Amino acid sequence: MTNRRDAGLPEAGSTWDSTLSSGEFAAIKGVGFEPVGQVLGTVVLNIGYTGAWGCPGAWSVEDGAKIPSSPWTSSYSQLVKSMYAARRLALTRAVAECRALGGDGIVGVKLRIGEFPAGGLEFTALGTAVRAHSRIRPRQPFTSHLSGQDFAKLIHAGWVPTGLAFGIAVASRHDDWRTSRRITWTAGNQEVDGYTQLISLVRQDARNQLALDAAKHGGDGVVVDDVELSVRESECSSFGYAHDFHAEAVFVGTSIARFRRSERPAGPGPLTIMRLERER
Repeated sequence: MTNRRDAGLPEAGSTWDSTLSSGEFAAIKGVGFEPVGQVLGTVVLNIGYTGAWGCPGAWSVEDGAKIPSSPWTSSYSQLVKSMYAARRLALTRAVAECRALGGDGIVGVKLRIGEFPAGGLEFTALGTAVRAHSRIRPRQPFTSHLSGQDFAKLIHAGWVPTGLAFGIAVASRHDDWRTSRRITWTAGNQEVDGYTQLISLVRQDARNQLALDAAKHGGDGVVVDDVELSVRESECSSFGYAHDFHAEAVFVGTSIARFRRSERPAGPGPLTIMRLERER
C-alpha cells in the first residue's frame, strides 16, 4: 500500500478535501459513505509510431471502409493500445491514492486529455475517494464517473459501480466516388454514404469494446458518461485519390452490478450498512 506521506496525501484523521459540491456530499452521506479525500492520477504520453504506414484507408474491405480497430488487431492497434494504456494508468494511480486514504472507491471521476507544454498529451483522472460505513470492504476500490447524487440513486436502486469502462476505436477510408469530394458537383442534397459507413463502423466498434471492458469489471451493464467522435483528413500519394479520412470514437462509462436481489421499500432513507461485493 502506498504510504500517505510518501504520496503527498493527508494523514489519517486530518481534514479531507474533495471535488464534491454540497449537494453531492449530502447525497453520498445519505447512502452510508464518507469522503476521505481528493485523488489524482496523471500520465504524459508521447504519441510517436501509430502502426499506420502509407495510406491505411486504401487497404479496405468491401465498399471502401477499412475494418475498425481493436486493441489487438488492425494497423492502428499500437495507437489504440497506447490510448487505453494511458487512461488506465492515470486511473490506476488515482486508485492507489484512494487505497492510501483507506477509501473503498472513487466517485465523480473526471478524465481530461490535453496538450502538454513540452510535447505529447497529458491524461488526468480526478475524483473523490469515499469509504462506506460498513465492515465489508471490496477487494478492489471501484471507480465511477457518476456524480454524488447519481451515485446515491444507483445505490438506492440496488446497484453498485464496479469500474470505469472504455471503448476506443479508430477506422479509416480512402477518398473515392462514395465521398462528397467526388459527388457533390454532380448531385444535390443526398447522403454521403461513404462517410456514413465510416462513422457508423467506428462507433459500433467502440460500443463493442465498451461492453467487453464493462464485462471485465464484472458489470451487468454500463451507464455511459461521454461519447466523442473526431474525424480528420490526411494526404495519401500512393493511390489514385489524394486523401484518407480517419475517424476516432471514444466511449466512457461506469460498469454497474446488482448488489442485492431482494426488493426494498422505495424512498430516500439512508443506508448505514450496505454490501459492496456482488452477490454470488
